Amino acid sequence: MQDRRSFLAALAATSLGACARMAVGSSPADANATLDAQQRAAGGTSGGTPIAPIGLQLYTVRDAMQRDVAGTLAHVARVGYKEVEFAGYFDKTPTEIRSILDANGLRAPSSHLGIDVLEKGGLGAAIDAAKVVGHEYLVLAWLPPDRRGSLDEYRRHAALMNRSAEQAKRAGLRFAYHNHDFEFEPTAAGIPYDLLLAETDPSLVQMELDLYWTVRAGQDPLTYFARYPGRFTMVHLKDSAGAPEHQMTPVGRGTIDFARILSRRDQAGIRHFFVEHDDAADPWASIETSYQNVSKMRV
Repeated sequence: MQDRRSFLAALAATSLGACARMAVGSSPADANATLDAQQRAAGGTSGGTPIAPIGLQLYTVRDAMQRDVAGTLAHVARVGYKEVEFAGYFDKTPTEIRSILDANGLRAPSSHLGIDVLEKGGLGAAIDAAKVVGHEYLVLAWLPPDRRGSLDEYRRHAALMNRSAEQAKRAGLRFAYHNHDFEFEPTAAGIPYDLLLAETDPSLVQMELDLYWTVRAGQDPLTYFARYPGRFTMVHLKDSAGAPEHQMTPVGRGTIDFARILSRRDQAGIRHFFVEHDDAADPWASIETSYQNVSKMRV
């Protein structure tokens, strides 16, 4: 399987790029925390509002997409997903992608881009493709390690996001940024993610909050929802088996309290929920488990 960096590099020549084993703790405390999270994910009451529509970030099934785009999207729809988020078109044209989506009753409100697309004048082509496929958002997927220097470098990224978002807005689209954990690593001058939020125009740049990476970094998503209400129009849903390794697991198989976090979805501004698993041993089993658990949530 490719990691995010190599995946993005492989797609950098196209108009749309890609988004971006550790041992599970076996102590009784970890086991109890996992059980509690599974019970919360399954929903313990009949009240509350379901999470809908449930989407899938297609990076999770990237190997299958490379082999068979149409068959993979049909399988995703059979699992029950209603939305998908792209990470490259896998040699299909935007028109072909739209036809496959329509045939399977799927929508694709969002697609990930590599930073090279923004820096090398590729955003116009990405916008043209997005309008054909039906995207509402174009999302900067991540910042490679060689682009994570000082806070001044993050300021330059924020300025690039503002310019990109203005271009997207003129075309009737919206722009967002997807985080990992490195943005929360503190520096002497502050936390890079806080700077990105402060330096990007809230009327232009939204955030796609990856809940796994945020929790792994030791941050509470509710703190950011309260501090920046309405900025987080999309979230990624994937679970953690718990500290210190934070092995990634399907939703409901770990310790993240999704019901607690998503109960503030109105405050956050969340409109789209994308399941993801970066490196699942069995991607199909992973997305099926996550779908079943998310579909049972009531918040």
